[in-house]
Amino acid sequence: MLLKELRQEVYEMHMGLVKNSLVTMTSGNVSGRDFKTNLVVIKPSGVLYDNLTPEKLVVVDLNGKIVEGKLQPSIDTITHLYVYRHMPEVGGVIHTHSNYATCFAMLGKKIPVYLTAIADEFGVEIPVGKLALIGGEGIGQEIVRSIGKCPAILMQNHGVFTIGKNPFSALKAAVMVEDVAKTVYLGLMLGKPKVLPQKMIKALYTQYHTRYGQK
Repeated sequence: MLLKELRQEVYEMHMGLVKNSLVTMTSGNVSGRDFKTNLVVIKPSGVLYDNLTPEKLVVVDLNGKIVEGKLQPSIDTITHLYVYRHMPEVGGVIHTHSNYATCFAMLGKKIPVYLTAIADEFGVEIPVGKLALIGGEGIGQEIVRSIGKCPAILMQNHGVFTIGKNPFSALKAAVMVEDVAKTVYLGLMLGKPKVLPQKMIKALYTQYHTRYGQK
């Protein structure tokens, strides 16, 4: 079986989507890129998470050709592969329809840096990409064009895409974007929040990414 370790990682990240209530039924998907071979492991289309196993994941090349797997890959595979081809530093891509973040996507509203948590994790506002048809390269093109320095993007009327150096980094971004979207949504119900000063945003982001956690 090809890419056994990456299969296991991508499988565990799918379970992370379920654990964090970011997906329902068969929606959402995770992929991971093997940098040595440029092969990609991705969820098969329409398979329930309860029925998913590492062995059922599909391995494709960057052009979408199935290299290993008996099932058809996710309909979002073209989007994932476009990102990988045009963003060589990316090793993980995740797509969800998580409720609060998708609410902002539905309205075409970006999420400004209202919270220190947004400054810490993202360092910039969470952008919105233009409406694009599912199943083609349009979504991937818009992600590459509009995501900027943020690891997450809200796609108009669709949902959330996140990227990272590996599948775990993409999962963290997906979890965090939903968490801050919920807080911002609730805050907007109470009043008009203030965007953090740019100098503070930069300082918080730098501190979080250089000093936070264990080394």
